[in-house]
Amino acid sequence: MERIRGMREERYEYYGREESKYPGRLKLLPRMPEGIYVKGKLPAEDEPVVAIAGARACSSYGRQLAFEYARILAECGVQIISGLAYGIDTGAHEGALAGGGKTFAVLGCGVDICYPKENYPLYRKMLAREGGVLSEFPPGSAPEAWHFPVRNRIISGLADAVLVVEARERSGSLITADYALEQGKLVFAIPGRVGDALSRGCNYLLYQGAGLAYQPECILEELGITSTPNHKIKYKIKNFSKEEQCVYQQLDILPKSLGELADITEYSMPVLSKILLTLQAKGFVEESYRNYWRKFGQY
Repeated sequence: MERIRGMREERYEYYGREESKYPGRLKLLPRMPEGIYVKGKLPAEDEPVVAIAGARACSSYGRQLAFEYARILAECGVQIISGLAYGIDTGAHEGALAGGGKTFAVLGCGVDICYPKENYPLYRKMLAREGGVLSEFPPGSAPEAWHFPVRNRIISGLADAVLVVEARERSGSLITADYALEQGKLVFAIPGRVGDALSRGCNYLLYQGAGLAYQPECILEELGITSTPNHKIKYKIKNFSKEEQCVYQQLDILPKSLGELADITEYSMPVLSKILLTLQAKGFVEESYRNYWRKFGQY
Protein backbone atom coordinates (compact mmCIF):
# COMPACT_ATOMS: atom_id res chain seq x y z
CA MET A 1 0.00 0.00 0.00
CA GLU A 2 1.32 3.42 -0.95
CA ARG A 3 0.43 6.50 1.04
CA ILE A 4 -0.12 9.62 -1.00
CA ARG A 5 0.04 13.19 0.24
CA GLY A 6 -2.18 15.68 -1.53
CA MET A 7 -3.46 19.17 -1.14
CA ARG A 8 -3.78 20.54 2.40
CA GLU A 9 -1.41 17.76 3.53
CA GLU A 10 -4.30 15.31 3.80
CA ARG A 11 -3.59 11.63 3.34
CA TYR A 12 -4.93 9.38 0.64
CA GLU A 13 -4.36 5.73 0.11
CA TYR A 14 -3.83 3.74 -3.05
CA TYR A 15 -4.90 0.11 -3.31
CA GLY A 16 -3.64 -1.96 -6.23
CA ARG A 17 -5.86 -4.63 -7.72
CA GLU A 18 -3.76 -7.40 -6.18
CA GLU A 19 -3.93 -5.95 -2.66
CA SER A 20 -6.33 -7.27 -0.05
CA LYS A 21 -7.87 -3.84 0.55
CA TYR A 22 -8.83 -3.37 -3.09
CA PRO A 23 -12.68 -3.56 -3.17
CA GLY A 24 -13.76 -7.16 -3.45
CA ARG A 25 -16.82 -6.28 -5.51
CA LEU A 26 -14.56 -4.76 -8.18
CA LYS A 27 -12.10 -7.65 -8.23
CA LEU A 28 -14.84 -9.88 -9.57
CA LEU A 29 -15.53 -7.66 -12.59
CA PRO A 30 -13.71 -7.04 -15.88
CA ARG A 31 -12.49 -3.60 -17.00
CA MET A 32 -11.95 -2.33 -13.49
CA PRO A 33 -9.00 -0.01 -12.69
CA GLU A 34 -5.63 -1.49 -11.76
CA GLY A 35 -5.70 0.59 -8.63
CA ILE A 36 -7.92 2.98 -6.75
CA TYR A 37 -7.25 6.10 -4.67
CA VAL A 38 -9.24 6.41 -1.47
CA LYS A 39 -9.81 9.22 0.97
CA GLY A 40 -11.70 8.13 4.05
CA LYS A 41 -13.15 4.64 3.89
CA LEU A 42 -14.41 2.18 1.33
CA PRO A 43 -17.89 0.62 1.53
CA ALA A 44 -17.93 -2.33 3.91
CA GLU A 45 -17.80 -5.62 2.03
CA ASP A 46 -20.30 -7.32 4.33
CA GLU A 47 -22.99 -4.63 4.17
CA PRO A 48 -25.39 -3.93 1.26
CA VAL A 49 -24.72 -1.03 -1.09
CA VAL A 50 -27.17 0.82 -3.32
CA ALA A 51 -26.05 3.30 -5.96
CA ILE A 52 -28.38 6.21 -6.68
CA ALA A 53 -28.02 7.99 -10.01
CA GLY A 54 -29.93 10.71 -11.80
CA ALA A 55 -29.92 14.07 -13.50
CA ARG A 56 -27.77 16.95 -12.37
CA ALA A 57 -30.44 19.40 -13.54
CA CYS A 58 -33.18 17.52 -11.73
CA SER A 59 -36.51 18.80 -10.46
CA SER A 60 -36.97 19.67 -6.79
CA TYR A 61 -39.34 16.69 -6.63
CA GLY A 62 -36.65 14.36 -8.00
CA ARG A 63 -34.03 15.58 -5.58
CA GLN A 64 -36.41 15.11 -2.68
CA LEU A 65 -37.19 11.57 -3.85
CA ALA A 66 -33.46 10.80 -3.92
CA PHE A 67 -33.20 12.16 -0.39
CA GLU A 68 -36.20 10.16 0.85
CA TYR A 69 -35.13 6.86 -0.69
CA ALA A 70 -31.54 7.22 0.46
CA ARG A 71 -32.66 8.10 3.95
CA ILE A 72 -34.94 5.10 4.33
CA LEU A 73 -32.36 2.73 2.83
CA ALA A 74 -29.68 4.11 5.15
CA GLU A 75 -31.96 3.72 8.16
CA CYS A 76 -32.17 0.03 7.24
CA GLY A 77 -28.40 -0.40 7.11
CA VAL A 78 -27.79 0.14 3.40
CA GLN A 79 -24.68 2.05 2.32
CA ILE A 80 -25.32 4.67 -0.38
CA ILE A 81 -22.95 5.42 -3.24
CA SER A 82 -23.20 8.14 -5.87
CA GLY A 83 -21.07 10.69 -7.69
CA LEU A 84 -21.24 13.90 -5.60
CA ALA A 85 -22.66 15.80 -8.59
CA TYR A 86 -25.39 18.42 -8.41
CA GLY A 87 -29.00 17.28 -8.25
CA ILE A 88 -29.88 13.65 -7.61
CA ASP A 89 -26.39 12.70 -6.39
CA THR A 90 -26.43 15.48 -3.81
CA GLY A 91 -29.90 14.52 -2.62
CA ALA A 92 -28.81 10.89 -2.25
CA HIS A 93 -25.71 11.71 -0.19
CA GLU A 94 -27.66 14.11 2.02
CA GLY A 95 -30.45 11.58 2.55
CA ALA A 96 -28.01 8.86 3.57
CA LEU A 97 -26.44 11.17 6.15
CA ALA A 98 -29.87 12.21 7.44
CA GLY A 99 -30.67 8.51 7.89
CA GLY A 100 -27.57 7.99 10.01
CA GLY A 101 -25.86 5.93 7.35
CA LYS A 102 -22.61 5.92 5.44
CA THR A 103 -22.28 7.35 1.97
CA PHE A 104 -19.51 7.21 -0.62
CA ALA A 105 -18.69 9.11 -3.80
CA VAL A 106 -16.81 7.99 -6.88
CA LEU A 107 -15.23 11.09 -8.41
CA GLY A 108 -14.36 12.05 -11.96
CA CYS A 109 -11.26 13.82 -10.65
CA GLY A 110 -8.66 13.30 -7.94
CA VAL A 111 -9.88 12.54 -4.43
CA ASP A 112 -8.26 15.76 -3.25
CA ILE A 113 -10.56 17.85 -5.44
CA CYS A 114 -14.20 18.44 -4.60
CA TYR A 115 -16.23 18.85 -7.78
CA PRO A 116 -18.48 20.74 -7.85
CA LYS A 117 -16.76 23.00 -5.31
CA GLU A 118 -20.14 24.05 -3.88
CA ASN A 119 -20.47 20.53 -2.44
CA TYR A 120 -17.35 20.90 -0.31
CA PRO A 121 -19.32 21.02 2.99
CA LEU A 122 -21.08 17.81 1.96
CA TYR A 123 -17.74 16.26 0.94
CA ARG A 124 -16.33 17.00 4.40
CA LYS A 125 -19.44 15.76 6.17
CA MET A 126 -19.36 12.45 4.30
CA LEU A 127 -15.78 11.88 5.43
CA ALA A 128 -16.58 12.86 9.01
CA ARG A 129 -19.43 10.33 9.09
CA GLU A 130 -17.24 7.30 8.25
CA GLY A 131 -17.84 7.52 4.51
CA GLY A 132 -15.33 8.08 1.74
CA VAL A 133 -14.44 9.38 -1.69
CA LEU A 134 -12.57 7.35 -4.27
CA SER A 135 -11.25 7.62 -7.78
CA GLU A 136 -9.14 5.80 -10.31
CA PHE A 137 -7.57 9.15 -11.24
CA PRO A 138 -4.49 10.30 -9.30
CA PRO A 139 -4.74 13.15 -6.80
CA GLY A 140 -4.56 16.48 -8.61
CA SER A 141 -6.43 15.18 -11.68
CA ALA A 142 -8.86 17.75 -13.01
CA PRO A 143 -12.54 16.84 -13.61
CA GLU A 144 -12.31 16.18 -17.35
CA ALA A 145 -15.58 15.53 -19.20
CA TRP A 146 -14.56 12.03 -20.33
CA HIS A 147 -13.80 10.97 -16.74
CA PHE A 148 -17.45 10.93 -15.70
CA PRO A 149 -18.89 8.23 -18.01
CA VAL A 150 -15.85 6.08 -17.21
CA ARG A 151 -16.21 6.42 -13.44
CA ASN A 152 -19.83 5.20 -13.66
CA ARG A 153 -18.67 1.61 -14.08
CA ILE A 154 -17.09 1.86 -10.62
CA ILE A 155 -20.26 3.28 -9.08
CA SER A 156 -22.30 0.35 -10.37
CA GLY A 157 -19.50 -2.11 -9.66
CA LEU A 158 -19.41 -1.22 -5.98
CA ALA A 159 -23.19 -1.53 -5.64
CA ASP A 160 -25.52 -4.47 -5.20
CA ALA A 161 -28.29 -2.49 -6.88
CA VAL A 162 -28.62 0.74 -8.85
CA LEU A 163 -31.58 3.11 -8.51
CA VAL A 164 -32.21 5.72 -11.21
CA VAL A 165 -34.41 8.56 -9.96
CA GLU A 166 -34.67 11.06 -12.84
CA ALA A 167 -32.91 10.79 -16.18
CA ARG A 168 -33.24 12.11 -19.70
CA GLU A 169 -33.19 9.84 -22.74
CA ARG A 170 -29.46 10.38 -23.23
CA SER A 171 -28.05 10.47 -19.76
CA GLY A 172 -25.00 9.43 -17.81
CA SER A 173 -27.41 7.70 -15.44
CA LEU A 174 -28.40 5.32 -18.23
CA ILE A 175 -24.71 4.58 -18.76
CA THR A 176 -24.53 3.60 -15.09
CA ALA A 177 -27.60 1.40 -15.54
CA ASP A 178 -26.06 -0.26 -18.60
CA TYR A 179 -22.87 -1.00 -16.69
CA ALA A 180 -24.96 -2.43 -13.85
CA LEU A 181 -26.79 -4.78 -16.20
CA GLU A 182 -23.49 -5.95 -17.74
CA GLN A 183 -22.19 -6.60 -14.23
CA GLY A 184 -25.26 -8.59 -13.24
CA LYS A 185 -26.50 -6.02 -10.73
CA LEU A 186 -30.11 -5.18 -9.91
CA VAL A 187 -31.44 -2.06 -11.65
CA PHE A 188 -34.43 -0.06 -10.41
CA ALA A 189 -36.12 3.08 -11.64
CA ILE A 190 -38.74 5.43 -10.27
CA PRO A 191 -41.48 6.09 -12.83
CA GLY A 192 -42.34 9.57 -13.98
CA ARG A 193 -45.03 11.32 -15.97
CA VAL A 194 -45.20 10.44 -19.65
CA GLY A 195 -43.87 13.32 -21.72
CA ASP A 196 -41.65 14.83 -19.03
CA ALA A 197 -38.08 15.05 -20.31
CA LEU A 198 -36.66 14.05 -16.93
CA SER A 199 -38.89 10.96 -16.83
CA ARG A 200 -38.04 9.51 -20.22
CA GLY A 201 -34.87 7.76 -19.13
CA CYS A 202 -36.53 6.11 -16.13
CA ASN A 203 -39.63 5.13 -18.08
CA TYR A 204 -37.43 3.63 -20.78
CA LEU A 205 -35.56 1.55 -18.19
CA LEU A 206 -38.90 0.28 -16.86
CA TYR A 207 -39.98 -0.59 -20.40
CA GLN A 208 -36.73 -2.55 -20.78
CA GLY A 209 -37.47 -4.53 -17.61
CA ALA A 210 -35.91 -2.58 -14.74
CA GLY A 211 -37.48 -3.04 -11.32
CA LEU A 212 -40.26 -0.61 -10.47
CA ALA A 213 -39.21 1.19 -7.29
CA TYR A 214 -42.51 2.75 -6.34
CA GLN A 215 -41.31 2.77 -2.73
CA PRO A 216 -37.94 2.06 -1.04
CA GLU A 217 -39.24 -1.24 0.31
CA CYS A 218 -39.16 -2.61 -3.26
CA ILE A 219 -35.37 -2.38 -3.18
CA LEU A 220 -35.07 -3.60 0.40
CA GLU A 221 -37.13 -6.68 -0.43
CA GLU A 222 -34.91 -7.58 -3.39
CA LEU A 223 -31.84 -7.19 -1.17
CA GLY A 224 -33.38 -9.50 1.43
CA ILE A 225 -33.73 -6.74 4.02
CA THR A 226 -36.83 -6.58 6.15
CA SER A 227 -37.78 -3.05 7.16
CA THR A 228 -39.67 -2.40 10.37
CA PRO A 229 -43.47 -2.89 10.18
CA ASN A 230 -45.21 0.04 8.52
CA HIS A 231 -41.79 1.62 8.07
CA LYS A 232 -42.16 5.36 7.61
CA ILE A 233 -39.83 8.27 7.99
CA LYS A 234 -40.08 9.29 11.62
CA TYR A 235 -40.75 12.98 11.87
CA LYS A 236 -39.49 14.83 14.89
CA ILE A 237 -42.77 16.56 15.65
CA LYS A 238 -42.83 16.22 19.41
CA ASN A 239 -41.78 19.84 19.81
CA PHE A 240 -44.37 21.14 17.34
CA SER A 241 -47.31 23.18 18.52
CA LYS A 242 -50.75 21.74 17.83
CA GLU A 243 -51.16 24.12 14.89
CA GLU A 244 -47.72 23.30 13.44
CA GLN A 245 -48.41 19.59 13.68
CA CYS A 246 -51.79 20.01 11.99
CA VAL A 247 -50.28 21.85 9.02
CA TYR A 248 -47.18 19.65 8.76
CA GLN A 249 -49.20 16.44 8.61
CA GLN A 250 -51.12 17.76 5.59
CA LEU A 251 -47.93 18.22 3.59
CA ASP A 252 -46.06 15.73 1.44
CA ILE A 253 -43.06 15.83 -0.88
CA LEU A 254 -45.40 16.96 -3.66
CA PRO A 255 -46.18 20.67 -3.20
CA LYS A 256 -49.61 21.87 -2.08
CA SER A 257 -50.91 25.36 -2.66
CA LEU A 258 -51.53 27.80 0.15
CA GLY A 259 -55.20 27.85 -0.79
CA GLU A 260 -55.45 24.07 -0.66
CA LEU A 261 -53.83 23.99 2.78
CA ALA A 262 -56.17 26.72 4.00
CA ASP A 263 -59.19 24.67 2.88
CA ILE A 264 -57.89 21.52 4.60
CA THR A 265 -56.78 23.09 7.88
CA GLU A 266 -59.43 25.83 8.00
CA TYR A 267 -56.78 28.31 9.15
CA SER A 268 -56.89 31.84 7.79
CA MET A 269 -54.23 32.78 5.26
CA PRO A 270 -52.27 35.03 7.69
CA VAL A 271 -52.26 32.33 10.40
CA LEU A 272 -51.33 29.60 7.92
CA SER A 273 -48.53 31.68 6.43
CA LYS A 274 -47.07 32.32 9.89
CA ILE A 275 -47.13 28.59 10.71
CA LEU A 276 -45.46 27.68 7.43
CA LEU A 277 -42.73 30.27 7.92
CA THR A 278 -42.07 28.87 11.41
CA LEU A 279 -41.79 25.34 10.02
CA GLN A 280 -39.52 26.62 7.27
CA ALA A 281 -37.24 28.27 9.82
CA LYS A 282 -37.01 24.93 11.65
CA GLY A 283 -35.96 23.21 8.41
CA PHE A 284 -39.04 21.00 7.98
CA VAL A 285 -40.79 22.58 4.97
CA GLU A 286 -39.91 24.68 1.95
CA GLU A 287 -41.75 26.86 -0.51
CA SER A 288 -41.08 25.03 -3.79
CA TYR A 289 -42.38 27.98 -5.77
CA ARG A 290 -44.60 30.92 -4.91
CA ASN A 291 -47.38 29.85 -2.50
CA TYR A 292 -46.69 26.11 -2.96
CA TRP A 293 -45.31 24.25 0.04
CA ARG A 294 -43.94 20.77 0.74
CA LYS A 295 -42.08 18.75 3.35
CA PHE A 296 -38.36 19.04 3.17
CA GLY A 297 -35.05 17.84 4.50
CA GLN A 298 -34.47 17.72 8.22
CA TYR A 299 -37.00 15.16 9.37
